[in-house]
Formats: sequence, structure tokens, C-alpha cells
Amino acid sequence: MLPISIVIVTKDEEQNIEDALKSVADAKEIIIVDAFSKDKTVEICRKYTDKVFQYEWQGFARQKQRAVDYAEGPWVFIIDADERVTPELKTEIIRAISNTDCNGFHIPRENYFIGKWIKHSGWWPDYTLRLFKKDKGRFEIREVHEKVIVEGKTAYLKNPLKHYTYRSISDFVLRAENYSTLAACEIRKNTASACLFSLTIKPLVTFIKMYFIRRGFLDGAHGLILALLYSYYTFLKYVKTWESK
Repeated sequence: MLPISIVIVTKDEEQNIEDALKSVADAKEIIIVDAFSKDKTVEICRKYTDKVFQYEWQGFARQKQRAVDYAEGPWVFIIDADERVTPELKTEIIRAISNTDCNGFHIPRENYFIGKWIKHSGWWPDYTLRLFKKDKGRFEIREVHEKVIVEGKTAYLKNPLKHYTYRSISDFVLRAENYSTLAACEIRKNTASACLFSLTIKPLVTFIKMYFIRRGFLDGAHGLILALLYSYYTFLKYVKTWESK
């Protein structure tokens, strides 16, 4: 048994959630906080756990913190519906938490874009802090790119969490529309507005960083497409910031 509390937030994830749950079916506890899905997400989740709670969407950070608050175990592991926990990662987690003075662990993610593992472009190893002691970590409240803040020492695991993100170009574009709106809200909290520099140079810098500096060209056509899409996303979030001035 995986002696930790698995935490997942969901909304209309019937295409992803079952594979995620299968990968952690041996966990001591699985907690789902669902934002009133209109598909079969909740029905699927209840096959794996009776701890399924529903709340209106409050934003990524608040929704995930609410789910963490339900955890009964000392260790919490947050995963998304499009992520999978491998047997190798589970073994490493059990070993890591059994004898440690750390309060949290950063886990690498093996990110897939349209079926291909992206090994460059800034997408690997993509460490993210997902495993932590419940009483030592909390989510920083942000509109987007939420993260856990942990008190005390943290360490890094070696085995990756598999992340099957952006299964199509349309998937990216749809999510970019939502994420860029949230990002614009976050930008407005810290700056008055977006200037011409933000609208023109920052998208270009995003492309150069991903494709050349982070060697996205080694990911072939996928790397080129990703760099262009992220440049588009960067433009969107700043033009939305400018629009709302």
C-alpha cells in the first residue's frame, strides 16, 4: 500500500481521471474535490474512493487547498487528472518518507505533448513540489501557476510523474484562453498595465528561450510548435492585461 493521501481536483475529466486513479488505486486514501462536473467524472471517481466532495470552482490554489484540508494522513501527494504515478515512483516515495527529516519533495515530470515526451524546451525535468507533510505545507493563493509553500527542508526525487498534457493543438488553444485570462489578472495585481514592450518583445523572448536557449529544436517539430504556442500564450496574457487598463 502507498501510505499517503492522494489529492485530486477535477472538473469534466472523464477522459483522463480513470487512468490517474488506476495508477494510485493502492493509496491509503484518495480525496477528490470536484467542481460539479457535467460528465461522468464523479461516477468514475466513486469506483475508487468514497471521499468525493463537490464545491463550486474557487480557483486552482483554493480548490486544491480545500482538497488537502480533507486529508487524514500526515503525507499528501497532489496529482492532476492527466498525470500518472509509476510503480518506480511509488517505491521511491515509500522509501523517501519512511526515514527523512524533509517536509516536502520535488518530483520531476515527464511531460508529453501530442503523444511525444518533450525532453527539452524547458519541459524536463520540470521539478514540482507535490509531496509534503500536511501540517508543513499550504498553497500560495494565486490566480494561476499555483504552488505549495513548505516550511523547512525539502529534497528531490528521481523517478518522474508522467504528465499527458495538451493532447492536441485545439486543447492547447482552449486552455490558453482560460489561463491567459487568469495570468492577466495576476499581472494586474503587480503592475498597472502592459506596455508595448510586453506586447512585442516578451512573446519573442519566450520563443527564443524555449526554442534556442532551452534547445527546443532538439524536440523536432513538436519543439517548434510548442515555442510558437507559448509565444502566442505570452502575447495573449499581456494583450488581455492591456485591454483591461
